[in-house]
Amino acid sequence: MLRAAAWFSRLAGLVPIGLLTFLVKKPTEPGGAGTQAVVYVVACLGLLTLLVLDVWPGGLPDRAARILLPGCHGVVIVAGCVGASAGGTGDVLISFSVGSLMAAGSELGLIVVLWLAALGLLAVEGGAVVFGQGVGTLVGFPLLLVVGTLVGRNRAAYRIQAEQAAALLARHEQLRAEERWADILGERARIAREIHDVLAHSLGALSIQIQTARALFTELDEPERALDVLATAQRMVSDGLTETRRAVLALRTDSLPLHEELARVAAEHGDVYSVSVRCVIEGTPHPVPADATIALLRTASECLMNAAKHASGRAVDITLAYVPDGVRLSVVTELADGSRAAADEPAGSGVPQTINGGYGLTGIQERLRLLRGTLDAGVRGREWVVAAELPLVPCPTPERADR
Repeated sequence: MLRAAAWFSRLAGLVPIGLLTFLVKKPTEPGGAGTQAVVYVVACLGLLTLLVLDVWPGGLPDRAARILLPGCHGVVIVAGCVGASAGGTGDVLISFSVGSLMAAGSELGLIVVLWLAALGLLAVEGGAVVFGQGVGTLVGFPLLLVVGTLVGRNRAAYRIQAEQAAALLARHEQLRAEERWADILGERARIAREIHDVLAHSLGALSIQIQTARALFTELDEPERALDVLATAQRMVSDGLTETRRAVLALRTDSLPLHEELARVAAEHGDVYSVSVRCVIEGTPHPVPADATIALLRTASECLMNAAKHASGRAVDITLAYVPDGVRLSVVTELADGSRAAADEPAGSGVPQTINGGYGLTGIQERLRLLRGTLDAGVRGREWVVAAELPLVPCPTPERADR
């Protein structure tokens, strides 16, 4: 649109320039009028040639553009300078030269533009000497050519800046799209890991319970024990569904902060199992990344589930401490009489286990290691203590997904 408007203004100016040149005041110097007539025709043909080259379908080849464009601009510039130096009101022909220098300055390279400007200066000075013009022509017209050159170069600078800005904007949009895609892949990976952890644990244990109940029915003929096993399996299914909903809720972008989520989990556990669950928050709460929040909630949920299975009715104390460089979580469960915890790994062992020797906390430890965190679990006197710590520093994403 802007290019069409520029060409319209240049072509529309041919009429007033011709009227001023040939009808108002003709030059008094011999040959001046004829020179201006020839110059006007040549300049018009040069402009029309430039227009054809500008709208050429598919654009000109590079080699042709390097020759034809400077050549046409040079013809228009020289013609305008020679015609303007002939005198009379034909001095408006200098507008051909100034306009062509502006266009060349915005389209061609600096060296080419300087050569064209020098060519115009030689033409106007030579014409002024031939036609006997005064100081106004010798000084004023060269200044107009310099102004046209500077305006053209400024337009080129603005055009380059606009192209660079458009390229940066396109690159920025591309990076934002890639970032959104990476976020989607990361979210998919987190959801997959959470659902896998919950379902693998629940379905694996449920499969064992069903196999046990089948054996009690078919081989041992103990239907009462089999019904007890099925009741346990049903309870495990309910617990698994609860854990699945909790994991999905933790993955939602509008989930509560870590300390509020932890308090909610503790309250729900206390209501369901009718036990005392005390949740203490230490330090000033600060934002915790989603991965760290999910990992610590899974740690607390695993500890509460183990307490319900192996220390039924016993109190549980949960402490969440916000420290400047991270967050710490400790879950302390009062051991039931006759618990086998003391027979498990000793306190501070390198492989944390659940109270019954399972591997729930081992999976939690692996999850925390992915986030550069640590987990310690073991017996402290008559208590089972699980302590988790996570540094709040950027860490590489553990998953890689190919597009």
